[in-house]
Amino acid sequence: MFCFQCEETMNGTGCTKSGMCGKKEDVSILQDRLIYALKGYAFCNQQGRKKNADDKTFGPFVLEALFSTLTNVNFDAGYFEKMIRETIQRRDAVCQKVCSGACDSVLSGVSKGMADAATISLDKLMTKDPEEIGILATENVDVRSLRETLICGLKGLAAYGTHALILGSEDESVYIFVEKALISTMDDTLSADQLVGLLMECGSFGVKVLALLDTANTQTYGNPVPTAVKTGVRKNPGILISGHDLKDMDMLLEQTKGTGVDVYTHGEMLPAHGYPAFQKYDHLAGNYGNAWWLQKEEFEKFNGPILMTTNCLVPPKDTYADRLFTTNMVGFSDSKTNLKLKHIPVRVDGSKDFSEIVKMAQKCKPPESLEDGTVMTGFSHSATLSVADKVIAAVKAGQIQKFVVMAGCDGRRKERSYYTDFAKALPKDTVILTAGCAKYRYNKLDLGDIGGIPRVLDAGQCNDCYSLVVIAMELAKAFGLENINDLPVVYNIAWYEQKACLVLLALLSLNVQNIVLGPTLPACVSPNVLDVLIKTFNISKNSDVETDMKRLILA
Repeated sequence: MFCFQCEETMNGTGCTKSGMCGKKEDVSILQDRLIYALKGYAFCNQQGRKKNADDKTFGPFVLEALFSTLTNVNFDAGYFEKMIRETIQRRDAVCQKVCSGACDSVLSGVSKGMADAATISLDKLMTKDPEEIGILATENVDVRSLRETLICGLKGLAAYGTHALILGSEDESVYIFVEKALISTMDDTLSADQLVGLLMECGSFGVKVLALLDTANTQTYGNPVPTAVKTGVRKNPGILISGHDLKDMDMLLEQTKGTGVDVYTHGEMLPAHGYPAFQKYDHLAGNYGNAWWLQKEEFEKFNGPILMTTNCLVPPKDTYADRLFTTNMVGFSDSKTNLKLKHIPVRVDGSKDFSEIVKMAQKCKPPESLEDGTVMTGFSHSATLSVADKVIAAVKAGQIQKFVVMAGCDGRRKERSYYTDFAKALPKDTVILTAGCAKYRYNKLDLGDIGGIPRVLDAGQCNDCYSLVVIAMELAKAFGLENINDLPVVYNIAWYEQKACLVLLALLSLNVQNIVLGPTLPACVSPNVLDVLIKTFNISKNSDVETDMKRLILA
């Protein structure tokens, strides 16, 4: 195996025997085989699209498939074997309609790799040398870097697109772009400049999909409002819901009404408390714990069942594995221990039956207390811009000198204490704008407020990063600025996985300059590609608190 898609990658270069995330070699190789099959499927579907013979369900299927390969989503080899088989079947069905299986003329002029991906049989794909289809199959380091950065962006795009689709929102142009982009990663005729252009296009589609998701969330559940969320526990048994999926949250709350079971959010589900649709449930008890990487300790102490709805799963400990359920594209199995987590499927009508989880919860002890306080969330663009006049007045009066975007992901590395220290060191006339689980490094600090404006404004999940873009763009208009980079806004962003890569591309597509990124730079970015990013956007890695404070805040 060779995998370098997340921030934890071994030695900053790539995991080669097993993933630092817990992904085993067989699963990593199966994910590479799936991506390879998707590229061939995309090529055939593009040919079919020209003759109105394409697979009309291409988009939703490919989004789910790509999403399942994100870090910390699915560790189940059986799931990927199934997805590979279905991809080949779908590809062949389109091929049969396009050229009756005799596709020599269609394949003329395409690269050898693409021709193989478009025609390889299932048996040959499953036995093909992994190095011939994986990341290292592209020998040129810079071309490999651009291709794999694009794949990471597509995975992030797929995640956000899937969330929107679950709520009934989609855009056909997104599917067409994903199709084109997958094909481009095997097109040897494309120049480096053309691949860079595709990265910026991916970022633009990232903005579009994030906007689509924002609309889907708010039209379904209302505009989030600033909300103080309790972090203590009650005396009732509970169910813990983690991940990002709001529809699962909705269904779980409905099915637990009157059962004597409380529901607690975990990790990236914290912002769900800000939505009016969820505030009507008295048994939505609060938020339990912190960011995803602490779940082995925190899940053990929760005592009740846990539902993982999307990415952020860590291979579980035996002490709570029997209480851990998965749904959507999340999965886990371990052939050595014969452990396979229970999976809640979706019904034909889109609903789910959580009764097994509820019955289990009713027999469990209440959660063990981890802390007792409150934490704020719900500062979406709607809530923040509703007091824009107050914010603008504070800036003009010199009460707010700068806004610091500290969005992104949290992770296990000790170096991430930097973000806590940076937040503590910020002058009292600065305001943090955040979204994603990176906030757990500072959202429980007592940083006070500026004239009633909290110094940490949590816009929500990483899925809600669009709110930060809207806030910045609207502030630029209010100040009469044509260039978003002229705002008193700086960017000190933490990343961990592929959704963060897509958000970064989205910011770059908007020509946001001077982004500081950490705690490392993505391993998929080669020195030459990094040089392009530095020259074009002045992007850089974080260093230490004192140095970064001088260049971001005091400069």
